[in-house]
Amino acid sequence: MQFIDQARITVKAGRGGDGIIAFRREKYVPAGGPAGGDGGKGGQIVLQADANLQTLLDFKFKRLFLADDGLRGGPNKCTGASGKDLVIKVPCGTEVRHINTDIIFGDLIEDGQTLVVAFGGSGGLGNAHFLSNRNRAPEKCTEGKEGEEWNLQLELKLLAEVGIIGLPNAGKSTLISVLSSARPKIADYPFTTLIPNLGVVRRPSGDGTVFADIPGLIAGASQGIGLGHDFLRHIQRTRLLIHLVDAASDDPLRDLYVIEQELEAYGHGLVDRPRLLVLNKKELLNQDCENQLVENLEKASGKKLTLISAVMGKGLDALLEDVWKNLDK
Repeated sequence: MQFIDQARITVKAGRGGDGIIAFRREKYVPAGGPAGGDGGKGGQIVLQADANLQTLLDFKFKRLFLADDGLRGGPNKCTGASGKDLVIKVPCGTEVRHINTDIIFGDLIEDGQTLVVAFGGSGGLGNAHFLSNRNRAPEKCTEGKEGEEWNLQLELKLLAEVGIIGLPNAGKSTLISVLSSARPKIADYPFTTLIPNLGVVRRPSGDGTVFADIPGLIAGASQGIGLGHDFLRHIQRTRLLIHLVDAASDDPLRDLYVIEQELEAYGHGLVDRPRLLVLNKKELLNQDCENQLVENLEKASGKKLTLISAVMGKGLDALLEDVWKNLDK
C-alpha cells in the first residue's frame, strides 16, 4: 500500500430544502388556512477516525465530497426530509486545517472520534410560518440556505509513543526490526527507508508500545531538503525520541549536531522532547576508540550514552529499560 500522509480535499454540505406555499383544502373546512411545510436540513460532512486505516491514499483519487441536499417541504405542514450526512473515514492521527487561513478544525486521534467539518444549510420556511392576525392567507415562503463549503488540508501524524531518529544508514530500520515484528526495507545505502515504519514493542507487563522509524534526516531537513521535512511532523506526537548515532560514521560528533540543529530549527517543541542518545554498531569499534567516542559524545550532548549493536542484538535490554523508565515518568 502506498503511504500518503498529506491530502487536500473540498467538502460541501447539503443545501437546505425550500419551504412551500400551500393551503388546506378539505371538505367541511371552509377556512383551512396556510399549510406549507418547511424544507429539510442539508446533510453534514463528518470525518471519522478509523484505526484500520494507515494512509490518506484514498484522497489521492477522490477530492470532492458532497452531502445530500434537504428536500422541499410538503403540504399539510409536512417538513421535508433532511439530507443524509456524509461520513468520511480517515486514519487515526489526522489533523484537519483550512487551507487558506491555516485554522485547525480539529485533530482525530481516537478510533471512532468524529468531527463535523461542514454544516448543512437550514431548510426554508413554509407559508404556515407567516400566518398572523393581519395576514390570514400568507403567500410567502423562503428558500433553503446553502451548506458550508471548505477547502481542507489533511495531515496524518503517526500515533507513536517512541520515535527513532538519526541520519540515513544509522540503523533505525534494523533497530525497529529486531525490537518488534516490523519488517522494513533494510540495505547498506542511504535513504533505504522512504516512509515511516511502525512497530509494536511489548513491555514486560505485556502492554504494547508503538515505535516509529522516521526516515533519515539530513542537514537542512527543516527547510525542506531531503526527506526529513516531509516526515518531521510524525515525531510531534511522540513522548520520547531515540537519537541513533552511527559508530561507523566518519564524524559521529558532526552527525549528532546535525540532528540536534534540525530539531531546533523545525520547532514544535521537538528540541525539548525527552531523548535517549544511542550509539549503534558498537561491534565495529575497538575498546580504545569506543571509550574515546563515548566520552566525546556524552560531553557534547550532556546525556548518558547507551551503546548497542542492533544487528547483533547487543545492548537492547538496557535500551528498552531506559525507554520504559522514561515513559513511566
